[in-house]
Amino acid sequence: MTEKQASTNLKKIALKDVEGHTDKSSTWIVIHDQVYDVTKFLEEHPGGEEVLLEQAGKDATEHFEDVGHSTDARTMMKDYLIGDLRDEDKANSKDNAKKWGAYGDDGKEEARCSIV
Repeated sequence: MTEKQASTNLKKIALKDVEGHTDKSSTWIVIHDQVYDVTKFLEEHPGGEEVLLEQAGKDATEHFEDVGHSTDARTMMKDYLIGDLRDEDKANSKDNAKKWGAYGDDGKEEARCSIV
C-alpha cells in the first residue's frame, strides 16, 4: 500500500477538534494537512516539549519545515499520525503546496524530496 493510499484510509479530523488538544495531557498538531498526536513524544522531542506545546492545536507546517527536520524525524512522524485534516479545513491546498515543492510548474503533483 502506498503512502497516498494509506492516507485515504485515515479518519478525517476537523481543525476545531485539533484545537482542543493543546496541553501535556493531549497534544495534537497539523503538518501538511495531516493530524499527529504527539503527546507521547513530548519528552523525547530533541528540541524540547515546549516547541511542540507552542504549536499544539494548530497547523505547525511552516515551523516544522523551517527547522529542517531529518529524514529520520520525518519517518518517525508516521508513528504519531492519527488522521487527515478535513478538506474544508486544509490550509496546505494544492496552491500552498507549491512552495513546499510538491507540484511542478505545470501544476502536476511531483515526488517530494527532502535533503536534511
